[in-house]
Amino acid sequence: MSSEEAAAPTKTGTDDDGMSWWYHWICKLAGVLGGISCATMGIWNCVTVNPLNIAAGVWMVLTAIVLFLCEVPFCCQFVEFANAIAARADRLKPWQKALFYCGMALFPVFLSFSITTLFGNAIAFATGVLYGLASLGKKGDAVSYARLQHQKQGDEEKPTETTDGSVP
Repeated sequence: MSSEEAAAPTKTGTDDDGMSWWYHWICKLAGVLGGISCATMGIWNCVTVNPLNIAAGVWMVLTAIVLFLCEVPFCCQFVEFANAIAARADRLKPWQKALFYCGMALFPVFLSFSITTLFGNAIAFATGVLYGLASLGKKGDAVSYARLQHQKQGDEEKPTETTDGSVP
């Protein structure tokens, strides 16, 4: 057991970020699908002579590796540092993951705009969007919203006092 594994907290970051278990697994699944699409389209994008397409393809393959390391480290069980990276990625807040994943997915599109880079990075970008939506928080229930609106309406109907203390 390495010192990084011993220092890793036993509680994952999913308990603090307000994400439900099913939404957490949807984000993980989107990360896996995004990694697969980035890897396949990145390799396909590298089969060219244009250096910008090759650079975009290599970036897409690196994005796929990062997605696999952060989202599903058991796929990389023979990589020694995979669990340490996954533990650090679990401690990130959802908005940080959203910025990171969306930024990594947009860079190849700006580098070499093509159908391959657009469709290859679409699911990775969607993973970032899902984490961004998770950072907004849970939706409030209708009962508390109706109470708040009723209270606000009651406050508006109260008469205001003048400066001398009398009600108009």
